[in-house]
Amino acid sequence: MLSPRQSFGRLWRRHPTLIIGGLLLLLMGLAAVAAPVLGTIDPQTIAPFDRLRPPDGQFWFGGDLIGRDVYSRTVYGARISLAVGLGVALFSIILGLAVGLLSGFVRLIDQILMRVMDGIMAIPSILLAVALIALTGASLTNVIIAITVAEVPRVARLARSVVLSLKEQPFLEAAVTAGTPFLAILWRHVLPNMLAPLLVQGTYIFASAVLTEAILSFIGAGTPPAIPSWGNIIAEGRTVFHIAPHLVLLPGLALSITVLAVNLVGDGLRDHLDPRFVSRL
Repeated sequence: MLSPRQSFGRLWRRHPTLIIGGLLLLLMGLAAVAAPVLGTIDPQTIAPFDRLRPPDGQFWFGGDLIGRDVYSRTVYGARISLAVGLGVALFSIILGLAVGLLSGFVRLIDQILMRVMDGIMAIPSILLAVALIALTGASLTNVIIAITVAEVPRVARLARSVVLSLKEQPFLEAAVTAGTPFLAILWRHVLPNMLAPLLVQGTYIFASAVLTEAILSFIGAGTPPAIPSWGNIIAEGRTVFHIAPHLVLLPGLALSITVLAVNLVGDGLRDHLDPRFVSRL
């Protein structure tokens, strides 16, 4: 049996992107959770004398247009982005899986559900999210719901395709012929074979949700300005980018690192869970 160190070394040699992405994402998550103890102050504290203050030993990322600490706002903004990404990925997978299973197994409603999913996918996700938030109001919960609605069709179509593929497999036909109850077939044969593609898809939805939330906040249709979010931090700093570029670059760097980390995890999981890739190693 391999020791933990040997197991880690083997995983590192095979899937370095998974390790690097996981470590970056872990660090970002720890920063979000431990924000109050990372040298931050209240992200809403206004200090007019520190307006557009350059980065220094006290204000690590400088001060914004009204003197708020950009470092504190960026660290607390990680909570919003990670919460949106995780929430959207989780709810999209649950709802999309339910729709995909119904479409794959119940042919009578397959065409209806898929046409609804096609109709949702025909609308650009940003426009759909903006319209839903305009109807429901700007809040963190409504942002998660709006982005989830736009992502569910992608998961549903993936789940449906996996179900249709599995229904043609001999082991599933044998289980049906043997009189195995439907729920047992679903639990033992269908869901385990759907775990890998849905897990990989979930990471890409996570990254997409983080970017979408930032875009919505940037254009003023996301989280309220009172809540520090990377999107509204960048939006507030863009007007003075020519004299204080750090107000945009540093929060933008945090956003880029997070999205990169999630994509690296997704690529690593895809390679690790793909049997064809494993067989080549």
